[in-house]
Formats: sequence, C-alpha cells, structure tokens
Amino acid sequence: MRILVTGGTSGIGAALVRESLLAGHLVFTTGRHQDRLARFLESCAPLGHVDGVMADAGDWHQSLASVEQAIDFMGGIDVAVANAGFSVGGDLLDGDPEQWRDMILTNVYGPAILAKASLPQLTANRGTMVFIGSTAGRKVYPGNLYTATKWAVTGLAESLRQQLVGTGVRVLNIAPGHVDTALWTETPDAAIEPETVAKAMLWGLSQPASVDVSDITLRATGQEF
Repeated sequence: MRILVTGGTSGIGAALVRESLLAGHLVFTTGRHQDRLARFLESCAPLGHVDGVMADAGDWHQSLASVEQAIDFMGGIDVAVANAGFSVGGDLLDGDPEQWRDMILTNVYGPAILAKASLPQLTANRGTMVFIGSTAGRKVYPGNLYTATKWAVTGLAESLRQQLVGTGVRVLNIAPGHVDTALWTETPDAAIEPETVAKAMLWGLSQPASVDVSDITLRATGQEF
C-alpha cells in the first residue's frame, strides 16, 4: 500500500511511518520542522521507500501540496492518515486562546482538509481514510479543549464514513488511550507504546475489502478511562 501520514516525525506518527515501512509499504510523511523531518527520514531510509515534506497540517494549501507530492513520490495514495495533532496546557479558564486556535486548526481542520485533498485518490483506488483520534473523544474532561477536538474527530470520521458508503472507500477511526509519547510531562502508569497503535492500524488495513473496520479503541490494561 501507499500510505500518507501527517505529523510523522515523532510519537504515534513516527511509529506509524516505521511500522508501515517494516510491513513493506511505501510511505510519505509530513512534519512542521525541516531539520527534524530530515533527520527522521534519514533514520527511516534503511527500513524502506520513504520520503516527506515540511507542511503545516492546519494549512489548506500546504496540505494539498503535500498530497500532490505524495502522489508524485508513490505513484498514488491508498491510505491517508490524519495523525498530526497536539495538546496545550491550561483549561477554559486559564488557557491561552492563541494556542487554542492553533490546536483546533491542527486537530480538527487538519483532518478535514486532508480528507478533502486525498479523497479523489482514495476514491480512485478504493482506499482508506484513517483518523487518529483518542479515548479523550469518548469522555468529557473538565475544561479540556483538547478533549473537544478529539470528540470532533470522532464525529468527523463517522460523518465521512456515512458519506462514502457505496464508494468502496473505507474510514477508520483509531482511538488510543494513554500512549507513551512526549505529549505527557509524566508518563501515566498505564500506557501503551506508539507501535501498538501503528500495528492496530495495519491490522485494520489488512482486512478484506468486504470488511470495514471503522472504529478501534485500545487502552493499556489498567487505564481507568
């Protein structure tokens, strides 16, 4: 498969890229910082056929350009993964509204514009649109706007799935719980590895075309919510 992953230079995104390469797929990824992206791509080169471009997932023109470059590199796109996202500190009383804006653009607008840019390819190739959501999109946390962005991703994935019924395009929303990434200042006691999320995605993608795995929730054993 030919897989495009946004925000692939760290955390879950980096695991998605590496595990996809190890499984024999072609991968194109994006990152916000050129130096970090270059170092990451160099580290992944021994694993398989990979390339990427610096792009802001919350910018329509950059997202569209990254899709076009992915097509040029891989010859097409079979899977588009809306992974780019981040969380900011504070709550609805003491948080920074400027940081909220960037988070909402990346976490909500970003997946929507990636879907729009990728759908012509996914439709032509009967591919799969993947959203990396969160168990935070299943539960309300007091004053937490990041949680609201992941609720939006959950709704976006289901809305798109219903729109694409009959096209052959599948939509997969993956909702991991606590994951051992740099998102945490202190890693929770119960946390899964990013590679676990990547392998769950690859399992979903490996199902026959007649099977639509539309939602995967996975938590570390012992995580309460």
